[in-house]
Amino acid sequence: MFILPLALMIYAFIDCLNTSEEDTKHLPKIAWVFIILLFWVVGSIGWLFAGKVRHSSAGGAGFSSWQPGGRRQQWVAPDDNPDFLKSLKDDKDDRAAERAAADEEKEERGRREGGTGPDDKTPPTS
Repeated sequence: MFILPLALMIYAFIDCLNTSEEDTKHLPKIAWVFIILLFWVVGSIGWLFAGKVRHSSAGGAGFSSWQPGGRRQQWVAPDDNPDFLKSLKDDKDDRAAERAAADEEKEERGRREGGTGPDDKTPPTS
């Protein structure tokens, strides 16, 4: 009888602390913290049902899942998202350019130190 209300209070307290000020309803966030701490069961239940703006899931059929323009917002898988695919291509191109620049720098350093570069056709003498 003691552990369940304590667990509920701890959950509500942590949830309240992690909620932004804009997402709290009816009272300021600090007031909700005191209510949860002072009134274990009632404060925790009050926070869970009336203290926080709840967002429906992205695929839900609720009213909030519709955008103002009448279009429904849906989650898009990364392999179907053109912006994500473009960012992968850009990252790949950047890494290839960095690798090419590092190879050129390595070759140049080898030529300056008197070593042979990959373009030299003469084998080293022993």
